[in-house]
Amino acid sequence: MAIVFDILKILGGLIVGGIAGFFIARTYMKKYLQKNPPINEQMIRAMMMQMGRTPSQKQVNQVMKNMNKYM
Repeated sequence: MAIVFDILKILGGLIVGGIAGFFIARTYMKKYLQKNPPINEQMIRAMMMQMGRTPSQKQVNQVMKNMNKYM
């Protein structure tokens, strides 16, 4: 009977640890991406120029706004 409780304690600890680890990692990644965004205005401007467009600041701001909306 004691073995069953020990196994349940271990499984409970693993489940709680997994859930806690998930939320800690998620919070860390959100903060990291806010400090170091994967794309910035210069990258957007270079991308548009490679496609043959000369972007205005308004267009760059719109793209940045849409990118930040989904982060």
